[in-house]
Amino acid sequence: MTAIEQTAPIAKPRQKSRGWRKMRANRGSMVGMVIIAFFAILAIAAPILPIADPIATSWSALRKAPSAAHWLGTDDLGRDILSRMIWGARASLMAGVVSVAIAVAIGVPFGLLSGYFGGWVDQVIQRVTEALLAMPFLITAIALAAFLGPSLTNAMIAIGLSAMPVFVRLTRGQVLAVKTEDYVEGARSIGLNHVDIMTRYILPNVFAPIIVQATLTVATAIIAEASLSFLGLGQQAPAPSWGSMLNTAKNFLSQAPWMAMWPGIAIFLVVIGFNLLGDGLRDALDPREA
Repeated sequence: MTAIEQTAPIAKPRQKSRGWRKMRANRGSMVGMVIIAFFAILAIAAPILPIADPIATSWSALRKAPSAAHWLGTDDLGRDILSRMIWGARASLMAGVVSVAIAVAIGVPFGLLSGYFGGWVDQVIQRVTEALLAMPFLITAIALAAFLGPSLTNAMIAIGLSAMPVFVRLTRGQVLAVKTEDYVEGARSIGLNHVDIMTRYILPNVFAPIIVQATLTVATAIIAEASLSFLGLGQQAPAPSWGSMLNTAKNFLSQAPWMAMWPGIAIFLVVIGFNLLGDGLRDALDPREA
């Protein structure tokens, strides 16, 4: 191990345990974690749960209120809402996670290059980023989804590309603050190449705020996916999605309010859960907090 590697700050077990203690002390973050875990377990276990087929229709059970046979009621085609809620969780959570993964995978490298090299590289990347940030996030996502075509995969790509500029800006700002540290200057002085310096000494030390931003952006991505599905640009029928369920339910608010109530509550809870978890991570990963 070189002297530079010894002086570069790294995550230590004591720091990790301290962060976990701070997370546990934050009731909001623990509540958020429980909510997310609950929906994630339901989504993962959907294929093996003893529930009805989410796309099976029943003309004898149209818009039935919640009962012992259908705990959350049925929709306009007699489909079991509980089953559709559970399978819809797979689409919503997958859309949130995959969209943010796309945004991070594209945005972080560009932000790293922009902040590290500066000059014309920084100017080009930042002008493009500013142009994208000038457009509202949801409008950009709708435009890209309409251009790519209606499907869950295209909706995730559209949301990911729309969220990407935020990560470019965040990463650039963090890199600008870190690249002048002594351990980075020392790495340059011993002749390490740019790739090694960026990946071994800069990126690990700017990743904490990126993780926090990614967690918070998942909530935004879930709302965006629901909005696109509501508009018919996301998950396509008959596959269940919370957004498409709300689109169907808007026509039956007076006759069958439960059709809109359950997907609305689910979206609200999951978004609150990710926001609470993100706030807890921000406090736990903040080095200024003891």
